[in-house]
Amino acid sequence: MPKLLRAKVITVGDSCCGKSAITQVFHSDGAHFPKSYSMTVGVELCVKAVNIPDTNDSVELYIYDSAGKEVYSDYVQKFWEHPSVVMVVFDVTNETSFKSCQKWLERVKTKTNQDLPGVLVGNKTDLGPRRVVSPAAARDFAAQNGLQYFECSAKDMENIEAPFYFLANAFYKMYEEKVEVMKTLA
Repeated sequence: MPKLLRAKVITVGDSCCGKSAITQVFHSDGAHFPKSYSMTVGVELCVKAVNIPDTNDSVELYIYDSAGKEVYSDYVQKFWEHPSVVMVVFDVTNETSFKSCQKWLERVKTKTNQDLPGVLVGNKTDLGPRRVVSPAAARDFAAQNGLQYFECSAKDMENIEAPFYFLANAFYKMYEEKVEVMKTLA
């Protein structure tokens, strides 16, 4: 019998790095890129199911797209209780947004007592000539923090699905491992 699991995805990063664009492009299967930009105030929720390869199972991702402005920090963190996975986003043309990834990751980790599967996503690769954060620096940061690294362009709708598929599969694997542990205890 197919299983439908539910995972809470916390999406964090500085304002204007493209968290909402990434979320909306993924949610709409690439049919919608937000051309008129409005800054997220608080948290926006999107839900989308991801099929797990080689199974009949799927993981329904509840994606909490968090505002990046400090003024909303306390309010936003109230929605971060019991996360399943984390997505940290930065703008490859903005060094400050990359340096802030550590702060965002630490804030999410304070909401849980366990290591979460997670991804680091470098967005805005379509702005190549303006790039200031190298893929090597981002990969190093990701590796040091137990994250998988992905690059994408929400505007060009390139590689948007990969980080979400990784998170869904990582959550599914974690679930299956817990089921096996419970079976051994029974």
